[in-house]
Amino acid sequence: MLPFFALIVLFALFLGLGQLGLAFFGWWTSLRLALTGMFLLTATAHWGKRRPDLIRMVPPAFPRPDLIVTATGILELLGAVGLTVPATARFAAAGLCLLLLAMFPANVHAARQGLTIAGKSVPALIPRTLLQIVFVAATAVVCLARP
Repeated sequence: MLPFFALIVLFALFLGLGQLGLAFFGWWTSLRLALTGMFLLTATAHWGKRRPDLIRMVPPAFPRPDLIVTATGILELLGAVGLTVPATARFAAAGLCLLLLAMFPANVHAARQGLTIAGKSVPALIPRTLLQIVFVAATAVVCLARP
């Protein structure tokens, strides 16, 4: 849930700055920067205390879950950086959208197995799916919108 709250709070913060007269913070820039913050946050889990939990989330059918967790963390970081540059933001958002879809089986596995991240239960499958839809939709909007 923390990534969802980060996305919402950052989006509201950046939109608020736009409403205060900082024209740079239009809705598209606000959304892509909010996504940047969210993906920077989620990427940190790939190397910190939560890493073992993320490795357990990888379905057993996939080899080398440790390498998968490392690779997805690197891709999240690269995508977050790409979102900060208007010229690359659409490509980064498209890549992150695909990454979210590719990682969804890990979320399904975690929900079905009742796994935890940092000692807290992962959301059940329906709430997790709804969160994933929000994240995919936000990246798709950045990718496809014409600001």
